[in-house]
Amino acid sequence: MSDLWALTATEMAVLIRQRDVSAREITESTLARIDHANPGCNAIVARCDDEALASADAIDRALSLGLDPGPMAGVPVTTKVNTDQKGFATTNGLRIQRDLIAAEDSPVVSNLRKAGAVIVGRTNTPAFSLRWFTRNALHGHTTNPRAPGITPGGSSGGASAAVAAGMGPVAHGTDIAGSIRYPAYACGIHGLRPSLGRVPAFNASGPDRHIGAQLMAVSGPLARSIADLRLSLTAMAQPDLRDPWFVDAPMHGPDLPRRAALCLAPDGMDVAAPVKDALRAAATRLSLAGWEVVECDTPALREAMELQMIMWLSEMRRGAGQAVRDEADPDAERIYEYLQTITPDADLNMLMDTLQSRSRLMRTWRDFLSRYPVMLCPVSGELPFADLRDVVSQADFEAIIAAQMPQIGLPFLGLPGLTVTNGAAMGLPVGVQLVANQFREDLLLDAGELIGETVPTTV
Repeated sequence: MSDLWALTATEMAVLIRQRDVSAREITESTLARIDHANPGCNAIVARCDDEALASADAIDRALSLGLDPGPMAGVPVTTKVNTDQKGFATTNGLRIQRDLIAAEDSPVVSNLRKAGAVIVGRTNTPAFSLRWFTRNALHGHTTNPRAPGITPGGSSGGASAAVAAGMGPVAHGTDIAGSIRYPAYACGIHGLRPSLGRVPAFNASGPDRHIGAQLMAVSGPLARSIADLRLSLTAMAQPDLRDPWFVDAPMHGPDLPRRAALCLAPDGMDVAAPVKDALRAAATRLSLAGWEVVECDTPALREAMELQMIMWLSEMRRGAGQAVRDEADPDAERIYEYLQTITPDADLNMLMDTLQSRSRLMRTWRDFLSRYPVMLCPVSGELPFADLRDVVSQADFEAIIAAQMPQIGLPFLGLPGLTVTNGAAMGLPVGVQLVANQFREDLLLDAGELIGETVPTTV
């Protein structure tokens, strides 16, 4: 098997554009890698072999004619099964949606194609994309290719496992409460949650989402190098008027002071010693590169987490709760039960107060990030969780929620976040999270390049 699959997306794009290697050769190598690696982790649950080879051949023909097929020409990517891809089921990990075949591409899939990316497969997610673990009754269980005893993360667990195992250098993921950032952390890769409005989103296969998901859910890339995140974000973020939240903001903002806030225990949360060590190591790298790093606490984050969960459960109780019962996925039923136990049943007044509080919290956080253009904080308060720990007991679930406060609270504020893997602790991947003001992903990527290296694939 050719080892072309092990290259980064940036390296592949250069070689293909220079015609040192063909898009078909890259695609064939990646499909062979999927044959080899996927049975061990079940990251990809729908193959796109014929379509991928046809796309690769079209790119090679365009290059032979002197045409420009796009910045990601010939780069193999995967898409997540909760996002429309024409001709494939948008299952979201559900048996009740196994026949929901998309008639058109979602904006992010369309933009990847326009950039020349070659879609090689569809990646797994937990039922309803509801967990930081990836198992469902339709597609089965995705495991972590770096350490099978720990979660690959979720809900983009299939995406992170695919990238870590070399089944495409870039994966599309979605994030409403850490579903990009946490899988990247668990699988020892990098993952970017863009700002709300940066990457257009829309699934024609289903109804529009309720306001909470509209305000918090985004699509973004996972990859083994920061350069690949930069490349794929630019591809994903092209305009599409189907998304009324889309903002055609510049990819690079004005220069700001290279100043970072080091927040070891945001809003007083418990953080394990190895996680703090990773944060200090990242802060040292920034300092050596000339950044000013100031240790301080964050604005209110626990409140943002609690309000985010009120939005989740209000929307689920209104309609999705019946879908949970119809699907009868044991994991989803248990998680829904646990969430209901710890989240108040909101009436209209509570929902209106929640949205009012969001404005206050956003104002406070944006002021903080105007003084510290980058915040360095934990991805999670713990090292990656033992696989399927969330369904062991209510106590385990509540401990996980507490550790995931940075995953849940920050999307409520519409902010971008970047997970950068930067080593290992106790044999497990460990990393850090960078946060910036809205539409300043460029600051996150600039800082991330100083902290994180290009990550090798698993064997």
